[in-house]
Amino acid sequence: MIRNLLLALAVILPFGAAQALESRADYAMLIDAKSGVVLYEKNADARMSPASMSKLMTVLLVFEAIESGAISADEEFFVSDNAWKKGGASSGGSTMFLKARSKVAVKDLLRGVIIQSGNDACIVLAEGMAGSEENFASMMTMRAQELGMTESTFVNSTGWPHPDHKTSARDLALLAQELINKHSNYYSLFAQREFTWNKIRQTNRNPLLYAGIGADGLKTGHTEDSGYGLVASAEQNGRRLILVVNGLESKRERAAEGRKLMTWGFRGFQNQTLVEAGDVVASLPVWHGSEAEVEVVPAKRFEVVTPNGGRRKMVATMIYDKPILAPVKQGDVIGVLKVTMPGLAPQEMSLVAKQDVERGNFVSRAFSSLGYLMSGGD
Repeated sequence: MIRNLLLALAVILPFGAAQALESRADYAMLIDAKSGVVLYEKNADARMSPASMSKLMTVLLVFEAIESGAISADEEFFVSDNAWKKGGASSGGSTMFLKARSKVAVKDLLRGVIIQSGNDACIVLAEGMAGSEENFASMMTMRAQELGMTESTFVNSTGWPHPDHKTSARDLALLAQELINKHSNYYSLFAQREFTWNKIRQTNRNPLLYAGIGADGLKTGHTEDSGYGLVASAEQNGRRLILVVNGLESKRERAAEGRKLMTWGFRGFQNQTLVEAGDVVASLPVWHGSEAEVEVVPAKRFEVVTPNGGRRKMVATMIYDKPILAPVKQGDVIGVLKVTMPGLAPQEMSLVAKQDVERGNFVSRAFSSLGYLMSGGD
């Protein structure tokens, strides 16, 4: 039976529900990068055309291939006629200006994708890793599903418009979270403001890199079908946020909306440590144990995202299965500590046993059973 132990009926902390916010974007998602707590969302699960923002999945697969040793950053890939025709200067889309039938190092192709949004660079990477762009797109979709990007289907490596090439704001936020949290060795590429290839200098299209708000990634997107979009991340005072917007009407509106939402997120919320790792949250009764109770602690430091301004109620609840049956080993998951507050989804942390509790002898087990029955067994 699940038992809820109320740790705090009304823990009053100096924060309050965030003020209402409206975004001009058709789709939007703002999250805390570390915890994934959603600060704002609008049509976040609706399928949309991502344009070049889908290049982030291309980049992720390349990062993973380099880190696994499947390819090398210094390895050179061949620029096929197909890549040159579909993504080169004559294609009318974003390009790295690669020369047909040349060879280019993976590390330079990555800069061409991330900084210059080069469609040609994407196709060269796709062909070099999977033999064809179609095969690579299947890999993109498969990896997306593994990450929990349930609304995402990719049919190309570039984001070129296609009726089946879709994702969602929530999926793109998950993708950005993966790139930031799991690939810190290469994430700095997203902050580079310019790259020159074939004697042609191009600047990074991410408007927030120049806004002075701590932005250091990730990717813009635009087609007639998608409108103007942006996946961005910024860090201030150790706090990192991830933003996704799409469906805006112009570059100017994208820049203004991106800055507005990021600024709102940093000003309106904070991260607070609720319980340190090793701090005893409670002592819980153990059935048939050599000890009557076991102390439970958080699996790691529990930081919660809280809104600023005013005073609101935060309720912390411990949830665990009763009875706890011996033996119990140190580190065993006993339950969860759940925090709820107005305007945010619940935040949870696993609670684990601080010490071993061995199985008791016959007498102690008999008394334990009697005590449990007399307590009503709930």
